[in-house]
Order: sequence, then C-alpha cells, then structure tokens
Amino acid sequence: MTELTLDHARTIIETAFAKGEELGLKPLGVVVLDAGGHPVAMMRQDGSSFMRLDIAGGKAYGAIGVGRGSRFLNDAAIERPHFVAALSGVAGGRMVPVPGGVVIKDTEGRALGGVGVSGDTSDNDEACAVAGIEAAGLVAIVD
Repeated sequence: MTELTLDHARTIIETAFAKGEELGLKPLGVVVLDAGGHPVAMMRQDGSSFMRLDIAGGKAYGAIGVGRGSRFLNDAAIERPHFVAALSGVAGGRMVPVPGGVVIKDTEGRALGGVGVSGDTSDNDEACAVAGIEAAGLVAIVD
C-alpha cells in the first residue's frame, strides 16, 4: 500500500504552484492532508491573503470527509442545502464546499488523503490540485 509522504506533499505543492504560474493565476495556498484529515504540508505563495491556507484546508477536509472531491459538495450545497448544512455541523464547520478540494488515491484505489487549493477561481484551484497529485504519481478524484 502506498503511503502519503512528505515527498509526495512537496511535489504536489510545488507542481500546484508551477501550474498556477503557468496559467497566470493569483497567489495560491495549498494544503495536503492525510486520510485522517491531519496536515502533511501546507504553503502559501507570497502575496496570498492570510486565510488562503484555512480555505484550502477546508476544501481538502471536506473532500476527505465524504470521499469525493469538493466539487461534489458544491453541487450538493445547491441541490440539498440541508444536507451540506448538517454535514458542516458534523465537521465542526471545518469544510469549505466549493471546488478546489481533491481526494488523493493510490493506483490501487485506496484513499491516501486530500489536497485543497485556494487563491483563484475554484475551477483553477482544482486544476492546480489535480496537476500536483498527478505529478506525484497518484490519482486525483474530483467528483
């Protein structure tokens, strides 16, 4: 079984930042959490606002918590707001139900953790998370 390592997290963060620069995005914050929702690594680019890591962490936490990307939570917030409100309560308010939170799986399909990115549009944040996960040789689950 693959384990989510600090080296994986560094690759994910560095690649997410590189993807953001390639796309000309605003400064990003990236948080990598293990399968239990514990931080492995986090970093924000110069010029990013101070809450970027909190928002990114909330995206990753929500994704890990439901085993699906935070895009699913965004859709659920529109379709079933009572469910997302209850889920937020269960999560102690720690989840952010917008795209940009992506589940990390190994090549055998086992969940290893999640990545949250915040700083630009939710779609761009998600694209940076996916790029980082794939660069680390892992599988990104966005929905």
